[in-house]
Parts: sequence; C-alpha cells; structure tokens
Amino acid sequence: MEEFLTTYKGHIIWAIGVVVTVIILRSLTDALYKWAIKKKKKRFPNESSRSLNLVRRILKALWLVLGIIAMSFVVVDREKDAIIVRNFEIVLYLGVVTVLTIVAATSISIWFKEKTARKIATNEDPTAYKFFRYVAVCAIYFLGVVFSLLIFPSMKGIAHTALGGAGVIALIAGVASQEALSNVIGGLFIIAFKPFKIGDLIKVTDTMVGRVTDITLRHTVIRNFENKMIVIPNSIINKERLINYDMGELKCCERIEIRVSYDSDIELAKKIMQEECEKHPLILDNRTEEDIRDGKPIVKTALTQLNEYAVIVRAWTWERNYSDSFQLRIDVLDSIRKRFKQEGVVIPYPSQTVVIRNEIPAEVSSEV
Repeated sequence: MEEFLTTYKGHIIWAIGVVVTVIILRSLTDALYKWAIKKKKKRFPNESSRSLNLVRRILKALWLVLGIIAMSFVVVDREKDAIIVRNFEIVLYLGVVTVLTIVAATSISIWFKEKTARKIATNEDPTAYKFFRYVAVCAIYFLGVVFSLLIFPSMKGIAHTALGGAGVIALIAGVASQEALSNVIGGLFIIAFKPFKIGDLIKVTDTMVGRVTDITLRHTVIRNFENKMIVIPNSIINKERLINYDMGELKCCERIEIRVSYDSDIELAKKIMQEECEKHPLILDNRTEEDIRDGKPIVKTALTQLNEYAVIVRAWTWERNYSDSFQLRIDVLDSIRKRFKQEGVVIPYPSQTVVIRNEIPAEVSSEV
C-alpha cells in the first residue's frame, strides 16, 4: 500500500485537487445564483428567473465536464495530453460563450422592457422598443452561435464569412424561406411607416377587429373583443387594407340603418330614431356653431333607400371613439325596436303570397 501511494502520489493529489475544485466551483455557482436571485427580485420583481436558473445549470454542468476531462490526465498516456488540453479548451470556450450569450440576451431584453414600460407610463408609443427587442435578442444569439463556431478549425471559414456584413445577409437568405424574410421585412415596414402601433384598435377584416398587443419579427398579435389572441403574419397584414380607429382623430361616425314598412309612418320612424340616439349618454355633439344657430339636430336622419318590401331609414351618430360607437349602436337598436313596437312602426320581413285558383277550364273538365 505504501509503495502504491508512493508511486501514484502525484496522481492522487491531482485527482483530489480536481474533485475539491469542482465542488468549490459548483458551491460558488449556487451562492452566486442565490445572490443574483435576491438582486433580481429587488430591481426586477416581475421578471422570470428562468435565464438565471439556466445559467446556473450550464455552469454546474460545465464544472463537472471539465472535472471529468481533467481527471483523464490520471489514466491516459502522456502522449495524449495535448488532445486532453484541446478538449478542455473547447469545452471551456463553448461554456463561457454560451453563458455570456444568455446573460447578454437577457440583459438587453430587460433593458428594452424597462424602456417599453416607461414609454407606456408616459403615454408614448412603445412599438419600436418592443419590436427591436426581438431584433437585438436574435442578433445576440446569432453572434453567440458564430463565435462558438470559431473554436472549430473546419468552421472558421463559415464563421468569418457570417461575421461580415454581406455574409450575414447571405447566411440569413440561405437558411430562411422567402415567407420568413417577407415577414421580417413587413415588421420593419410597420415600425418605419407606423400604419398602427401597439395599443391601437384596428380592423383587418370583419372577423379580425381588436387592439394590437405585440409586433414581433414574424407576426402581429391583436386581442379581439372576445379576449382571443389573433396572430397575423406581418407579410399578410402589410397587404391588407385595414382601419386604424386610433390614428388621427378618435371620434367616429356610426350609421344606424333600420328597415321600415311602406305602410308605416316614415316621419315618425325618423323622429323615434333621432330621439333614441340623442338621449344616449355616449352621443357626441359634432355640430358646428353655425349648425347650432341654424337649429340642426345632433343626429341627422334620412330615408336612404327604397327596397322591394321596405324602406331604409338611416341615422348618423357621432361618438368619441370606436368603443363608444359600438356600445351606442347596440343600445339604440334595442331601444328603437321597443319604441317602434309602442308607436306602431312596423319592421317588415320578406313574405310571399301564394294564390291557388280552383277554376278548371271547360275543355279540361269535359275531357275528365
């Protein structure tokens, strides 16, 4: 036993040193993680701890793998020391680059989130910050992958090409589909020309109406009035003719149309519609001073169309915004229907009269 200890004394000391170093590094990693969690909760209480937890796991795994590689010095021939050292350098380099990439991406994401929150708090447009947060995070991860390739001699050519300005575009164009690129370019157009921004109420189609909640590199997200999230690719929403209810003046004009029977009193129907609309609390008086002096009503009504079985009576109402317009419309439709029923104004529906004649021609009856 004494001879064994004397012969392998250096190996034993090396192995013990590696084990102790790995234990110390893993313990320091846990201590650093706890300290970082406390700091994060104080400064960013609403932020998730997933990135910190991921970094902790990567570091603890890195120390373990490096320890195993270092332990291999004990059992392999000295001729292979260069290979072990090279493997040690590769693993250490990849681990450090991975951790730095995650930390940088998380930090820049938090910075953009803070800027976005400040913009929202001061009622400013946060769209650009939210969009470029995705751009910055993607760029950081892209650079992390490129720098990881630099450690491999066979990949250095690709990495150096990708780091060049033209190389980045060529690499993206080579790996991304045309649709993905068009979505990214569409997102940049939305940020640059601002047809809408986050928080705006937009109408893309009759079934896609809601507030913009996010604009990413690939798609735009709107929340409709049913609290459903609608995800629309940027390339598609850029081609659509959409209505932005929050661009420019917020007030809007709502046209309320009701069919009235030919036999009903049309003037009475117009009067009822005008009265029900004007007494609604959300109505906006959009008249000019001249209109007020001339005695023009707040709500204009008119007969606009003659159909086969009914006439169309329309009322023009003004509201402060689209939400008020929608609420006023559904309220007055119900109140107008009730008033029509009380006043004897008929809302018709299509009907058909079938006349059956029992008379049979003489020549037909004689044959029978």
